[in-house]
Amino acid sequence: MVTPAPSLPKDFSQLSLAEAAELLAARKLPPVESWHPEREGDSAMEIRADGSWYHEGGRINRPAMVRLFSTILRREPDGGHVLVTPAEKLAIAVEDTPFRAVEMKSEGEGETRKLVFRLDTDDLVMAGADHPLGFGDDPENPDPRLHVRGTIGNGLEARIDRALYYEIADLALADGEEPPAIWSNGARFPLVVT
Repeated sequence: MVTPAPSLPKDFSQLSLAEAAELLAARKLPPVESWHPEREGDSAMEIRADGSWYHEGGRINRPAMVRLFSTILRREPDGGHVLVTPAEKLAIAVEDTPFRAVEMKSEGEGETRKLVFRLDTDDLVMAGADHPLGFGDDPENPDPRLHVRGTIGNGLEARIDRALYYEIADLALADGEEPPAIWSNGARFPLVVT
């Protein structure tokens, strides 16, 4: 089994985009999409809307344990979530999204901007064509999300914290596009549905 990447070597705010890109390139996740074990069950686990993980009603307080479980998490075609290994597949309840984007770095501006997000599991994700940003269908009630992995449209997502959403909106408004949009890694993401 592939071990998860270690925690960030230093404070995310001090990490350069080049260093973040190196960490992203070095990250190796287990090939959960190719595992289809016969043994199935229920993990008695849940990920609550605030991003906290629980097992049999008790909160999992060890960040290393949460990071490890997050590496074997997969979303099924029916929209359910499972923890999967070569030996078994166990259902896990997810109230909202399995991850939360809790910090963001932005370098560049306009079409040359790159946005890197730190998730609550200390994983890094650079928004772009492979990791699109979405803001929902209702401009009055935005639903900011970041695709993390799996099939786009039915993969694992991170909820973007409200403060980060406002930061993204400020960057988009400063770019002056109409309608407002944010660029990252060569991809354009409108903030409102047109």
